[in-house]
Amino acid sequence: MGRFIEIVEVGPRDGLQNEKAVLAPNIRAEFVRRLEAAGARRIEAVSFVHPKYVPQMAGAEEVMATLPHEAGRSRIGLVLNGKGYDRALGTAVDEVNVSLSVSEGFGVKNQGLTPDQQIQMLSEIVAGRANAEGSGEGVPSLSATLSCVWGCPFDGEISVDQVTDMVGRVAELGLKEIALADTIGVADPWSVTKKVEAARKVARDAKLRLHFHDTRNTGLANAYAGIEAGIDILDASVGGIGGCPFAPGATGNLATEDLVYALHRGGFQTGYNLEALIDTARWIGQHLNRPVPSALSRAGHWPA
Repeated sequence: MGRFIEIVEVGPRDGLQNEKAVLAPNIRAEFVRRLEAAGARRIEAVSFVHPKYVPQMAGAEEVMATLPHEAGRSRIGLVLNGKGYDRALGTAVDEVNVSLSVSEGFGVKNQGLTPDQQIQMLSEIVAGRANAEGSGEGVPSLSATLSCVWGCPFDGEISVDQVTDMVGRVAELGLKEIALADTIGVADPWSVTKKVEAARKVARDAKLRLHFHDTRNTGLANAYAGIEAGIDILDASVGGIGGCPFAPGATGNLATEDLVYALHRGGFQTGYNLEALIDTARWIGQHLNRPVPSALSRAGHWPA
C-alpha cells in the first residue's frame, strides 16, 4: 500500500458558488451523494452565507436536511462569521470550516472584516463551542481556511510573515486543522514549499491542508510540491469547477479526477474510484449547461 493522501471534495460549495447556473437544493444534495459513491469521505457540502451575495448557496438547510449523519463521512459547512456558524449548528453538518483571509483587502471585501477582526470572530466561535461541549451538547468539529495565502486580488503579493502570523494566531486558538488556500491561483511550486515549511513551524499540533485553484495551470504542480513537503490533505473540486465571486479573475479549483489520476499513477492511495469521479464530473457539467474544464473529463482514464 502506498502513502494515503486525503482529498477533501469541495465541488458542492466552492465548485458551485461562482457558476452562472443556480442549482436547486435537491440537485446539490444528489451531487454530494454521487461524490460519496465515488469515494469522497469529507465534502464541503454547503456554505452558510447570505443568499443575496451568493445565490448559488441558498437553501443550505434544505440540502443538509436530506443528508443525515452517516458514520465515516463528514459533511462540511463553510461559514464567514458568527451568524453563519449559528446557522450551521442548526443543521446536520459534521464539521464547520471558518473562512479567514490573510490579506486585509480580501477580508474586508469578502467578509467586511480585517484579519484582526476575523481572529476575534474566530475566538468567539471557539469559546462558544467550548461552552457547548462543556454542557454536553454535541457540536461539529471546527477547522479554518486561510484565503489568499499566495496572493490577493486587491493587496497583491502576500509575504511569508503575513502567513505565519495568521497560522500562528489560529493555532493558538486550538484548531486542529488549518487550510492554506491559493484563492486566485497565483502560487508556484517553489513558493508552496517555502510557505508550507514556514507555516508548519508555527502550526503547533494543527494539521495543514492545501487548497489550490488552477487559474494559471499550476494546480497539479503545486499539489506535488505540497505532498513532497509532507502535506497529506488537499482540497479539490470534481470537474475543476469553482472560483470566488469576490475575487476578480478567480477560476476553477484543481480538479479532483485530475489529482486522483496523477496520485494513483504515482502509487499513492486516495480511496476514490476514478471512473465514478469522471462520470460525476460529466453529470454536473450537464446540470451547469457546459463542459467542465478538467482534463480527465475530456480524455478519460488511462489505461482505459
